[in-house]
Amino acid sequence: MTELPLSGIRVCDLTWVIAGPTATRILADFGAEVIRVEHGQAADPIRFGRPIAGERPTLNNSGFFNYFNRNKKSVLLNVRHPMGMEVLQRLIRVSDVVVENFSSGVLESWGLDYAAQRAINPGVIYCSISGFGHTGRDRHYTTWGPTAQALSGLTLMSGLPGKPPAGWGYSYLDHTAGYYAAIAIMMALHHRNMTGDGQAIDIAQVETGMVLAGPAVLDFTVNGRSWLREGMPPGNRAWEPAMAPHNTYRCAGEDRWVAIAVRNDAEWEALRRAMGEPAWAADARFATAAGRLAHQEELDRGIEAWTQERDAYQVMATLQAAGVPAGVCQTAGDRVERDPQLRARGWWTTMAHPELGEAGIDGVAPRLSKTPGMNRTASPLMGEHTYEVMTSTLGMSAEEYEELAALGVFM
Repeated sequence: MTELPLSGIRVCDLTWVIAGPTATRILADFGAEVIRVEHGQAADPIRFGRPIAGERPTLNNSGFFNYFNRNKKSVLLNVRHPMGMEVLQRLIRVSDVVVENFSSGVLESWGLDYAAQRAINPGVIYCSISGFGHTGRDRHYTTWGPTAQALSGLTLMSGLPGKPPAGWGYSYLDHTAGYYAAIAIMMALHHRNMTGDGQAIDIAQVETGMVLAGPAVLDFTVNGRSWLREGMPPGNRAWEPAMAPHNTYRCAGEDRWVAIAVRNDAEWEALRRAMGEPAWAADARFATAAGRLAHQEELDRGIEAWTQERDAYQVMATLQAAGVPAGVCQTAGDRVERDPQLRARGWWTTMAHPELGEAGIDGVAPRLSKTPGMNRTASPLMGEHTYEVMTSTLGMSAEEYEELAALGVFM
C-alpha cells in the first residue's frame, strides 16, 4: 500500500456535528490517525441522525455520522471527570494536532486554551473553528452554519425576488469552514516541519462566508451597490459574466431538468443547430448576446419547448456533442446508479460496517498521482477504539485501564 501523505500524524479530534468533522475527515482520508474523543452522556448530535438502514436509529447507523467520520477512531472519555481530563491531556501530549469546533471559550473553560496545550506539548497545532473567532466583540456569540451564513451576507443575496432569503444549501459554511481548517492545518504542519514550531489556528465561519461574498463586497465599496434579491437575476440566470441562455430547463419525465449555459454567439449558433434550427430561434432578437439577455423569457420558453420532449441525458449528450455546455440536474439515484463518469473514475466504493453491512461511500475528491487519499475503514462505532488507544497509544496497563473504567472515566 502506498504510504499516505499524512501517515504518522496524530489528531486529537474534539469535533462534533459538521464543520470540525469535515476538516478531520480530509486529514483522515490522507492518512492521519484521527482519534475522536466522545462522551456517551453528550454524544455528537449527528449520531442521532436519520439511519441509513431500517427505521430504528442507533448511535452507529446515522447517515450523517457515517459520511463525515470514515477512517477515524473513536474513544469514550468523560472529560467532566478529573481523571478523564488528565487522560485527555495525555492524548494531547502525544498528538500533533488538536481540532475542535465548540463555541469560542469552551476549551478555555476546560483549562485547555492554546497556552495550556503548548505547555503540555510545545509542538502542538491547535485548530479552533467557531462562528466569530476568538477575538472581537462577538467572539462569545454562538452560531450554527445557517446563522453564520446569514451574517456573512450570503443569505440575503440568494433566493427569489419577493421571497424570504433562501441561503445556500444546507449549512454551507460548516463545510467551507472545515475545508479551510484542513488547509490551514496542513500549512501549519509544513511550517512545523520547517521550524519546529506549532501554532494556533483561529477559523471564524462568518469570515469563510465573507470570502465567498467577495465580489458583492467589492461592488459595494467601489460602486455603492448592494447585491440583494431584488434586481438580481432570478433563478439560474447569469449576471456577471452575463450570458443567455443560462438556465435549467424541464425535460421529459417527472421533475427532470437539464442546465444549459451559452457563453457566446458561437455556442448559441451551435445550440440552434442542435435543436434542429426551429423557426423561433432565427428571430433577430436572439442573434446577439445583448438581444438574448433582453429577451430571456421568450428564449427560455423556446428552449424548454424542445427539452421537455426529450430525456435529460439525451439533451445533455446532444448539446455536449455540439460544443454547448449542458448537464443533467441529477438526483442522488442518478449519481449512484446512472452516472457513467463517476463510475469510470471509481468514485463509489463499498465498505463493511458492523451494523450496516456493506455500505456505499463516496471517494476522495483530490486525486494525487503519487499519494492519493483512500477509504481505509468505515466510521467507528461509539467508543470502538477506547481500549486500543488507551493501551497502545497512551501506554496504559490493563490494570490502569480497568481502574479508570471503574471510576467512570471511559463513558
